[in-house]
Amino acid sequence: MTELGRYQDPLTIQRVLHSTRTIAIVGLSGNELRASHFVGYYLKRHGYRVIPVNPREKEILGEPSYPSLLDVPVPVDLVNVFRAPDALPDLARETVSIRAAALWCQFGVINEEGARIAEDGGVTVVMDRCLKVEHARYVGRMHWLGFNTRRITSVRSGLQ
Repeated sequence: MTELGRYQDPLTIQRVLHSTRTIAIVGLSGNELRASHFVGYYLKRHGYRVIPVNPREKEILGEPSYPSLLDVPVPVDLVNVFRAPDALPDLARETVSIRAAALWCQFGVINEEGARIAEDGGVTVVMDRCLKVEHARYVGRMHWLGFNTRRITSVRSGLQ
């Protein structure tokens, strides 16, 4: 098992969120009840370009679905993975190959070899975090309310 804290740094997460415009979601489902679909819908609604990567689907969220990352015809900033952990090494290689800036592994998608491959290829890795939750925390409504942003605190300086 890998040391996950290394892949969950708040400043790295914020940098990735603020620098990303195009997201390829590997394992995005056309089933509205699946977590991947909800995350893709949320991200699209918040202005990101969402590119489905799922060989079993023709179209998801009104966008054409591609069989693999290597088939995506436009530059991708972030690869978001909704697949089993054992798929991560190959996906990391594809992420490096397409020159994406970051590889984001959803809850439970933990694979040290995949993380190492991506990092060795110059790709930033976030692991065992939900992209939707982190977006809400640092950019969305939770951010507006001050939750977990290191900007609002209960510490009252100056009071004796």
